[in-house]
Amino acid sequence: MPDLEKACRLALTECMNVTEEDSVLVVTDTDSQSIGEAFYQAARKLKSEAAMISMLPRSNSGEEPPDMVAAAMTKAKVVILITSKSLSHTRARWASNEKGARIASLPGATSDMLERTLAVNYKAMAKDCDKYIDILNRGKKVHLTTPAGTDLTFSIDGREGQPDTGIYHRPGEFGNLPAGEAYVAPVEGTANGMLVIDGSMAGIGALKEPLRIKVEAGKAVQVDGGEEAKILNEILNRYGTESRNIAELGIGLNPKAKLTGNTLEDEKVLGTVHVALGDNSTIGGKVEAPSHLDGILLNPKLVIDGESII
Repeated sequence: MPDLEKACRLALTECMNVTEEDSVLVVTDTDSQSIGEAFYQAARKLKSEAAMISMLPRSNSGEEPPDMVAAAMTKAKVVILITSKSLSHTRARWASNEKGARIASLPGATSDMLERTLAVNYKAMAKDCDKYIDILNRGKKVHLTTPAGTDLTFSIDGREGQPDTGIYHRPGEFGNLPAGEAYVAPVEGTANGMLVIDGSMAGIGALKEPLRIKVEAGKAVQVDGGEEAKILNEILNRYGTESRNIAELGIGLNPKAKLTGNTLEDEKVLGTVHVALGDNSTIGGKVEAPSHLDGILLNPKLVIDGESII
């Protein structure tokens, strides 16, 4: 796997700044183990103190890993999360960052995706991230619309935007690979209107029919849209009221990403935005939920405090 090997090495050296002085833990599951193994071998070739743990797949993004995995994550300087369901929005990831680990999360990553998207100009992408973070940090009122029917308003007043630059060199830094987004947690209870997901949806994939989500007082109160709406309703009902929270606004900024039905890459596509449902406690919000599901919106118009941003 020469191309995947090159992508893994690039991720470890350029994105994570791995050296011989680092302990590197690769956390994977039985559905993602081949890519986890590729990262483990790349870390070994860099002469770091490398280890790999493989667990059973989680049932949903945002579900906690086993306690023994969470404990191991707090002991490593670099943690690579290569799992079929995302561990990004978990207490285990948060605790590991608090201990100083540099963490990259790659939920659902494929070799094709990594080979295509990792070789970007990270300095240029970081500059774009910073530009949007400045806007989000100053912003108060958001109005999001799309040709598909989205018409959603909410507040981000007092919330701090987060950049996902792909450069995680300092202790405690965290982000996705592939990277490329700026995101913020909306103020709980402020979102109202209609949210139409027409790109893809975590837990479902590429959509045959848009998901129409009625939002009241910060919660998704009704989901329509055929068979895929039934799937999303089942997930939301399974994980409780807090899983319906409007949790995140994200802006895609990776010029090499394309819409494939894989949320990890889809949410980074330049010119898209995504809105997540569920947990936002790990990104500056107040809601803890065992679920975090991103939905990608195509051709958005994003207005913040009356200024058109996208």
